[in-house]
Amino acid sequence: MGVWAYLSALAVFAVTALIFVRLGDARTERRAWVQLQDVDAPDGSVFDPATVADLPEPVRRFFLFSIRPGARIYRVSEIEMHGQIGLGTKSDPRYQAMLARELLAPLHGFIWLVRTPRLRGSDGMIPGYSWTRMALFGLLPMARATGPDHLRSSFGRAVAEGLLWCPGALLPGPGVSWQATGPDRARVTVRQGDLSQTAEMRLAPDGRPEAVAMLRWSNANPGRRWQMQPFGAKLSQFRNVNGYCLPTQVVGGNFFGTENYFPFFRAEVSSIRFPDRD
Repeated sequence: MGVWAYLSALAVFAVTALIFVRLGDARTERRAWVQLQDVDAPDGSVFDPATVADLPEPVRRFFLFSIRPGARIYRVSEIEMHGQIGLGTKSDPRYQAMLARELLAPLHGFIWLVRTPRLRGSDGMIPGYSWTRMALFGLLPMARATGPDHLRSSFGRAVAEGLLWCPGALLPGPGVSWQATGPDRARVTVRQGDLSQTAEMRLAPDGRPEAVAMLRWSNANPGRRWQMQPFGAKLSQFRNVNGYCLPTQVVGGNFFGTENYFPFFRAEVSSIRFPDRD
């Protein structure tokens, strides 16, 4: 076999292998999407303000702002967003336009499908497993990550986003506890199996969450070391959706509240819906 024929065959093999990898990733994403949708089997429960009457005042204020009396308790939300994602550092953010679609089940995980002009991929978490997969033009792998540290970090993201876009899933109950840490501060701790995450919100007088912050397990730092470090976001432009008042503009990132803060995530939500499984 000539050199060019050999190289051509090798190229065909490589492209075919990449296609099979991408098809396998897509199957995993579809199965995970269905799995997370199923955690919101309808049970007819609706929000009754009496269920939060004994909570600390800032916590009660948050729920009374976020969920209208009589609204169905949803544990899964579906979000479409656009905006910018920073692929660099604070000094060189390298912001890229992004479009994304997400299924969020805060106590169980999430799937975030994203595309930029060059990159396509997903972040995801289901019980016991998480991943990041990014590929150039959706084919050439640029980043792939998984493992116990990644899972712990992903759980932190699920909890933080639940406060934003699926607060019904974080009403007090098994694995979810609340406390006040000041007149305008509400703190939640969520435990699922071996995973635990605490997040704190800063609230306006009417209960509107202005910011969410946490110490999150992450390796997004110059040394690429896994460690607890600040993470958070500012919230604005609230919209009523099926009896919920939710933020549609979110700017956040690593080292939130410090001089090293890098707001790599700038998103505007174009739609939020709660899957109707009745």
